[in-house]
Amino acid sequence: MTMTFDSTSHERAAMYGDNKLKIGLFGANLSSGRTPTTIPERWSGSWDDNLRLVRMADAAGLDFLLPLSRWKGYAGATNYQGNGLETFSWACGVLASTSRITVFATVLAQLFNPILASKMCATADQIGHGRFGLNVVTGWNDSEFDMFGISMKDHVDRYEYADEWLTIVKKAWSEDEFDYAGKIFDIKGARLAPKPAGGSRPLLMNAAASAVGQEFAIRQCDALFVQASRKSDEETAATVKTVKEAAAALGQATDVYTVGGITCRPSRSEAKEYFNYACYENADLEAIEELMASFKMTRASLGDAEFEIRRKQYCLGYSGLPMVGTPDEIAAQLARLSEIGLAGLGLSFINYSDELPYFCEEVLPRLERMGLRVPAHEAALA
Repeated sequence: MTMTFDSTSHERAAMYGDNKLKIGLFGANLSSGRTPTTIPERWSGSWDDNLRLVRMADAAGLDFLLPLSRWKGYAGATNYQGNGLETFSWACGVLASTSRITVFATVLAQLFNPILASKMCATADQIGHGRFGLNVVTGWNDSEFDMFGISMKDHVDRYEYADEWLTIVKKAWSEDEFDYAGKIFDIKGARLAPKPAGGSRPLLMNAAASAVGQEFAIRQCDALFVQASRKSDEETAATVKTVKEAAAALGQATDVYTVGGITCRPSRSEAKEYFNYACYENADLEAIEELMASFKMTRASLGDAEFEIRRKQYCLGYSGLPMVGTPDEIAAQLARLSEIGLAGLGLSFINYSDELPYFCEEVLPRLERMGLRVPAHEAALA
């Protein structure tokens, strides 16, 4: 018997509910989050701080929580992202401690057997009564794979591997028993019980910039994360348009998301001053340089002038759109991103739990008045 999944079922309503612009938190499971700074109030990434944060996000009506999978930090003065909570364990704890928000785990597919991963996902989904989602990553940096004694596959091969991997995971979620014989995997007599909750498979997402990566995400996943331009909304709009057209050509309706960092204060001068203090004046430059080196970006490879430009960019975090300003300015920027076709954003803060309350009190009501969000109490009843 094969189960038929409906990924728009009530159990997935936190992501597919009435909020036109979905808003989640990204990277809170790691120390310093997504900001390589040395300031004393930087994000701890501890379980206690995460627990306080996720309950706050759940009560505020945010849509999702997305962790980063990191197995080692980037050294420096802070060992940037070095204290990291493993994402499946983190997701189970968060799901047991919240009531409505969708919670993702992030998996490096090459490090996890697909049958093992399917069981871990189903367990988390049972704990969350259908609120679990999976972010599939095909690779990151060689040094993490070296820790496992595994060589990271070439770019195209990584997606071929992930394609078979995710096909097997989906079969485990939906079929009573199956065999699978592919180029990479040879699976015999596979069974999985319990299945994901509510007769609906977990939501699937992937982040990809290359054509082969985006084709994989469009075929296999529900959502694709893309990099928003730091130059103009027009560039971001062109990226969204390209993805949407590619999805339509494959008969898919893929949601497009991006990530961003929020620094919001009552005045623009306050926001800029704190942003500069954390991201530039107190940047963990040693950690940033190690992070850049993992992408083969060094003074020797780039030259001094280009290296300084890139290092300054990485002071803002290694990806994501910086959003700095007043509640009016932040709400307006988020509204523009919605207008150009983004379904939502995964947001980070320099210190998540210190800064999220102001964002929720000031920015979310503005988005509600714009018709992009519903009040938290209405979302809870959806």
